Amino acid sequence: MKIERLPLNALRAFAEAARTESFKSAASHLGVTPGAVSRQIKQLEARLGISLFARHANGVHLNEAGRQLARDIDSGLERIAAGVMAAQERARRAPMLTLSAPPSFMQLWLLPRLADFDARVGGIDISLDASQSLTIPAWQGDGARLAIRYGRGPWPEVKSHRLFGDELFPVCAPSLLEREDRPMEPADLANHTLLEVAWESRQGIAFPGWQAWLDAAGVGDRVTPPQRRYSLFGLAMDQAIAGRGIMLANHPVAMDRLESGVLVRPFGGRHVLPSPMTYDLLVPPAGEAPPAVAGFIDWLLNEAAAFDRDTIGKAARS
Repeated sequence: MKIERLPLNALRAFAEAARTESFKSAASHLGVTPGAVSRQIKQLEARLGISLFARHANGVHLNEAGRQLARDIDSGLERIAAGVMAAQERARRAPMLTLSAPPSFMQLWLLPRLADFDARVGGIDISLDASQSLTIPAWQGDGARLAIRYGRGPWPEVKSHRLFGDELFPVCAPSLLEREDRPMEPADLANHTLLEVAWESRQGIAFPGWQAWLDAAGVGDRVTPPQRRYSLFGLAMDQAIAGRGIMLANHPVAMDRLESGVLVRPFGGRHVLPSPMTYDLLVPPAGEAPPAVAGFIDWLLNEAAAFDRDTIGKAARS
């Protein structure tokens, strides 16, 4: 008999009744009435052309045909259950990507965009490691260990994909500008608290900061050096959003906050400090990315390219 012709509801009712030799017990387990179980089994017996139970005034008992069918059905149900569990286990064993990235970049740029990856691509579990350490990339079966790094390439013993270049500009809360009676000029920073990110490069290279920006703006001798220092962009940004000072930021870290209006650029597109730093995706130097990992890499590169185009467009309109 073809599977699409099997009376599956009747077989289920029979299997439950056979286990306890009780229509009442089967009905309770299935959430139906004993009469419904009896009708299902009678329909099954009629379909098969054989009797499966010996019926007595005080109950029912499986006959030989019923006992054999019950064994076969139990065996089949066990195989089905095993197949379902195996499918669930395979689903739980989705490829794993461990991605290491600088904490502020991960919090402020990557995390808000991962929902888009899950919705449009998916197919891989992602474990995020917020770290500045130089993680060594590796292909790992169907998954991988990759890294996003902020610094100055070339990066040794890896293949790298450029995500963004870098430039620094002041940002602050809109409330700070509302206190000014004219457009702010670099010398006016002497009247504000400057927030500095004291970022420690694992490459041992200098990170451009306020002093470099002030010198480039021609006011290095007139503005007091930064009074507040933080180890993460996110910490300094929280203070800037709260109106407690002005920080130097870059596009990946600040763009979403600028678009939401909680931060503004007091000098617009002026007084931008070029930076030698870049954000790069680091992958193993040889071998091919597993399919699910390749999907993530393609998504990330496309997302970065779109962000870069959007950033350039906004800068041109400033």
